[in-house]
Amino acid sequence: MVKKIALAADHAGFELKEFLKSTLKDNGHTIFDHGTLESDQSVDYPDFAYKLAAALRAEEAHYGLLVCGSGIGISIAANRFKDIRAALVHDVTTAKLARLHNDANVIVLGARIIGKEVALDAVDTFLTTSFEGGRHQRRVDKLSIFGS
Repeated sequence: MVKKIALAADHAGFELKEFLKSTLKDNGHTIFDHGTLESDQSVDYPDFAYKLAAALRAEEAHYGLLVCGSGIGISIAANRFKDIRAALVHDVTTAKLARLHNDANVIVLGARIIGKEVALDAVDTFLTTSFEGGRHQRRVDKLSIFGS
């Protein structure tokens, strides 16, 4: 199924974001790139997490994909918003569980941690896995109690 996906990265995640963007486009997905648009200049990852969160909150996209060097900082920034559930994943298993159990709507990758092919497999799994619901729903509901 074709998805609308918002992407963003800092300078450290730029190359991996561009690789994933190209592959996702080739697979027919609609992509909204919220930057950064180059890797030559150091930028602040919270700025790009906030842009992506705004796009999801405006229902521009179904899912988000964020990339920074480790994935940690940009996931913390994205999770400041109560309706964003950004999951830092490292492989297919964590990508699958992020969707199954946590209904994550943003996948986060660390460009210095994960290789391109593993990242692509994780993103594909994330996009094709549905939320399991059931006992997980009440936990997911609690994730949106606080925040803006």
